[in-house]
Amino acid sequence: MRIDPCTRRDWLGGLAASALLGAAPARAAAALERRVASSGELLPVIGLGSWITFNVGRDLAARDACTEVVRAFFAEGGRLIDSSPMYGSSQPTIGHALAQLGRPAALFSAEKVWIGDAQRGAAQIEASRALWGVPRFDLMQVHNLLSWQEHLPRLFDMKKAGQLRYVGITTSEGRRHAELEQVMRTQPIDFVQLTCNLVDREAEQRLLPLAQQRGIAVLVNRPLRGGALIDVLARRRLPGWAAEIDCTTWAQVALKFVVSHPAVTCAIPATSQVAHLRENMAAARGRLPDAALRERMAREVGAL
Repeated sequence: MRIDPCTRRDWLGGLAASALLGAAPARAAAALERRVASSGELLPVIGLGSWITFNVGRDLAARDACTEVVRAFFAEGGRLIDSSPMYGSSQPTIGHALAQLGRPAALFSAEKVWIGDAQRGAAQIEASRALWGVPRFDLMQVHNLLSWQEHLPRLFDMKKAGQLRYVGITTSEGRRHAELEQVMRTQPIDFVQLTCNLVDREAEQRLLPLAQQRGIAVLVNRPLRGGALIDVLARRRLPGWAAEIDCTTWAQVALKFVVSHPAVTCAIPATSQVAHLRENMAAARGRLPDAALRERMAREVGAL
């Protein structure tokens, strides 16, 4: 198995740093980062989603539990947090966490506009911004391609005016890939968000190569299939090759499969548990599989 040279350099650098720190935990090693093609900005390859997990209503204890997840996320070197108006109370839950943590400067805020009436898009974006409590969003995405023809011009104008930094579009439905490809080919977007994992690999055929060709950063949603993939794999023994890519759990195997694709900028698994957050973040460290091992991983998991 070949280890990607850039990843190996980061890994060895992290080991050296750990040695200097003596008893420092392994997670102190630097996380693998990828560049946003349109700007050169670096982002850690593991972010934090909020679908379902942060939809806790007004339950203060549950919001505080989510705050601890966000605290651990930043402590582990995380930056990108993703949400949507579609995700129930996830936005105020994130806002609560950020306020409790003093609004960490490392935050890369990724939001979505999700409304059929494009004339109401600006109001929805402002409402989302107020719930997060941020001065502006780093990334605003058109959620699930809804009214993208109307929303994108507004977002490009907002970017030009300095009201947001990046523009993107998303889908979590494979049947919308043809339309997503059209947007990627014709619109000057900075980011695309789509589904890709050990089982759902359609995006690898056309969309990921197109993103590389067009210089579009890629966020991957549902990298663990909402946890369903891990529920199945957890009943199986971890294969021997997992140790070759520094994985101790199936979640790390699944995440390393996703972020090892050269087109992927950041995967955004969601969780409401600190232990799972730390497990996920560990996938941004150590060795990554090469193309041959990626194929073997998908083949063996697909056979289970």
